[in-house]
Amino acid sequence: MDDNFDKAAIAVIIVFGALIIGGLMAANLVMGHRNGFLYALGAAGTAWIAGHMILFDLPRAYAFMVAASFLLAFASTLSLVT
Repeated sequence: MDDNFDKAAIAVIIVFGALIIGGLMAANLVMGHRNGFLYALGAAGTAWIAGHMILFDLPRAYAFMVAASFLLAFASTLSLVT
């Protein structure tokens, strides 16, 4: 297994924080859902922190941050749909 965690951390920060959750934030802004935007902002923040947990080699904290990011993104999606 490759011990270079830098590439994986950067991928997590870019993919989750910028692309996926950024699009969810933009969709909520366009639709005028403030709560959904704030949930997506929280999801982006926790995904950004999760990337740093990879760098610091903290797998349990990483799993917790990814789960929290997923739940916040799910709440944002529910806010957008309803």
